[in-house]
Amino acid sequence: MSVRKSERLMNLLIMLLVQRHYVPKGRIREMIYPGSSDEAFEKMFERDKDELRSLGVPVEIGQIDAYFDDEPGYRIRPDDLALPDIDLTPDEASVIGLATRVWQHAKLAEATTDAVRKLTALGVPVDTAALDIVEPRLAAEEPAFDVFWEAVQERRPVAFDYRTAQGTETTTRHLQPWGVTRYAGRWYVVGLDTDRGEERVFRLSRVQGEARPDGPPAAYDVPPGTDVSALARRLAPQPVHQQASLLVRRGAGVLLRRGADSIEEDVPGPDDRTRWDRVRVTRESQGLVEEVLTHGDAVLVEEPATLRSEVVRRLQAVVGESA
Repeated sequence: MSVRKSERLMNLLIMLLVQRHYVPKGRIREMIYPGSSDEAFEKMFERDKDELRSLGVPVEIGQIDAYFDDEPGYRIRPDDLALPDIDLTPDEASVIGLATRVWQHAKLAEATTDAVRKLTALGVPVDTAALDIVEPRLAAEEPAFDVFWEAVQERRPVAFDYRTAQGTETTTRHLQPWGVTRYAGRWYVVGLDTDRGEERVFRLSRVQGEARPDGPPAAYDVPPGTDVSALARRLAPQPVHQQASLLVRRGAGVLLRRGADSIEEDVPGPDDRTRWDRVRVTRESQGLVEEVLTHGDAVLVEEPATLRSEVVRRLQAVVGESA
């Protein structure tokens, strides 16, 4: 069975990135496109190279043997793909800290492991340190994420049970997924609701039980020009904001302080060894949870109790996974 396009691109990227020398086309075909005909391989390989290059990945072509020019090879130099050294101010570093949520996505981790294992089995020297460049950085906690993500790649319909925003009703829905996107701190799937014949957006955290494939691959086409992120912003409910009172260590929480409603300096905290400020903010609820978590023990939630409970729940979940 051929590898799905997304995993094939990931495997090709990894294969060309971890090797120190040019990779001959024959080996690429054997590893990434097994069982393909000559014509199919040439078409897929050319298309995949173009797609990687369109994403800014510098796929380099060169001669494998310096004395013969009849066999070109391919590689990706980690130095060309990596970002240059960047000097950040404390404020800018805080922004980067908020943006880099680690996402150890099961499917992408599986693709990475599989590619490296195949290379090692063939006796190919690999440099796994180069993989740091392509480490994904988003959090995806919803159990239904994998099903919808795969369905989007395969253009396969999905059936699932869905709880409404009011939490009073659960119904079975049928969707042709066009894309999965993150909006206001939550993951949404956008597509054609075939029961209603309209484009709809569904929040993945409200999917009940297991989402399941509901048809063959390549069962539909995504309308040309579809902007999944724009559809999510238009169709999804507007984010809910809340006020919060936070205890922030002196010198920490630059972004929290910058957008604060008020700051009360040098207030009593849970111990006598640390200097704290009371920072009151108004933020989008889900985003505030994640923002607090990025600061670790430098921020404590005083109120509301719902925010404090959610932060505690998320921390307990992390401890439970690492135990």
